[in-house]
Amino acid sequence: MANDLGLTAYAPPVRIATWNVNSIRQRLPRLLALLARHELDVVCLQETKVADADFPIDALLEVGYEALSHGQGGRNGVAIVSRLPLDEIARGMAGDPVPAEARLLAARAGDLTIASLYAVNGKEVGDPAYETKLAWYEALRDWARASFDLAAPVLLTGDFNVAPDDRDVYDPVAWRGRNLASEPERDRLRDVLELGFDDLGRRAAGDVEGPFSFWDYRMGAFHRGWGLRIDLALGTAPVAARLVSVDVDREERKPTSGEGKPSDHAPVIVTLRD
Repeated sequence: MANDLGLTAYAPPVRIATWNVNSIRQRLPRLLALLARHELDVVCLQETKVADADFPIDALLEVGYEALSHGQGGRNGVAIVSRLPLDEIARGMAGDPVPAEARLLAARAGDLTIASLYAVNGKEVGDPAYETKLAWYEALRDWARASFDLAAPVLLTGDFNVAPDDRDVYDPVAWRGRNLASEPERDRLRDVLELGFDDLGRRAAGDVEGPFSFWDYRMGAFHRGWGLRIDLALGTAPVAARLVSVDVDREERKPTSGEGKPSDHAPVIVTLRD
């Protein structure tokens, strides 16, 4: 059965990725290669940094994917790319303290409701942007609670800009109390989890360090192993029950993979049973 775009509808998605591309213009060849290499069903993108009119929908249609974009020229921006027909649910969220910034997009793909989100970074503890970040997380909690049937399959994915606990930073002592790893923002993330979401990456990895998904461009962080786990997939119980694996494609963070400069984030790939 085909939809209006001529794309074939099939079983619910089983391979879902989230990736902060840090500019879709620069990372499009890498995205196309990633789709082919992993045969992904859905990809949630962050920091696309283009207005909706400039999102490369035609290039994706040529390889069998449709896309929704909630964009913003030059900064922010989120998108959902899918082999399944997408039914848009939300573009932004009620109560957002920075409503002019494109940071959240939600859609239905098959039996799954999925959101791509790019959390406020916060800059540093004590900065006004940090307080905005805490308020953004409170809005996310309230929006998710009001918007979804949390007994149904729901997946929140994206760059959360929070390392959930000390296992998620390469040096917990050095990071203690700093932005991305401070307790107030971790508490706000836990408030979201307590609605009925499971951190699928931690569930799959167990009690180990990482696996990290972000390495700063500076100071050779990737080669030194100076990473953070801030790209997350949070699933409700029906999603967690279907979980097979969560993998970080570290090859996409390497400068030698042949499709141009890498993002400072690697894709996180969630595999579910259909």
